[in-house]
Amino acid sequence: MPRVKGGSASDQKRKKLFEATKGYFGRKKNVFRRAQEAYLHSMSKAFKDRRAKKRDFRRLWITRISAAARMNEMTYSSFMNGLKRANIDINRKVLADLAVQDMPAFAKLVDQARGALVQ
Repeated sequence: MPRVKGGSASDQKRKKLFEATKGYFGRKKNVFRRAQEAYLHSMSKAFKDRRAKKRDFRRLWITRISAAARMNEMTYSSFMNGLKRANIDINRKVLADLAVQDMPAFAKLVDQARGALVQ
């Protein structure tokens, strides 16, 4: 049987990897083994951080809502409890945006939440 070297497949494999690692520092961009390690590491970090991003944004939204609620003499937990009792379904992303962009509208929500807690 004749020997098959498979050069073109190897070239394509290396080319694809080096295109993915373009811009990396030092040997990580042009030495196959180091580039492969860096690529696998970066892909695992990207996977993990796509999930962490969701947690980070939720923390940011809660911090913004809490700060705005305190400006209206209310704690975050009592504000959220009041919204729930008033049957107001607004997610934290929208609440945080209201707190930053439209304080009068947020203040109205705080008043409604406070009214629902009193009853």
